[in-house]
Amino acid sequence: MKPLVELAQVIRTKNAGPYELTLDIIFKSRRIYEQVKKENSLNAALIARVYGVPEPDILKAIYFDPACAFKATMKRPLPCGDPGERDIYGAQQHAPLLNLLLPWEDEHESDS
Repeated sequence: MKPLVELAQVIRTKNAGPYELTLDIIFKSRRIYEQVKKENSLNAALIARVYGVPEPDILKAIYFDPACAFKATMKRPLPCGDPGERDIYGAQQHAPLLNLLLPWEDEHESDS
């Protein structure tokens, strides 16, 4: 197992409209990306589990080859700007991903 933070160069969230949030994970190298993609280490079921939401709330979960990235779009718990909503830009929702461990074999280098 390897922490996602050691495999990814960027882990971020942002608004995808007032009702949706997008997660972006951009990997440090094509080699790392291809390994994660091959093993399907990131998927809608995992994102739902990490965020504690029903899997149908994960609207899209894709590997995006041109950017060596995994992207997921999910329903926001509260619409952007709604009373009680605490992150109007959706930029502070990546924290649950920071502790995520992905399957990884020791012979793979995480920085090449």
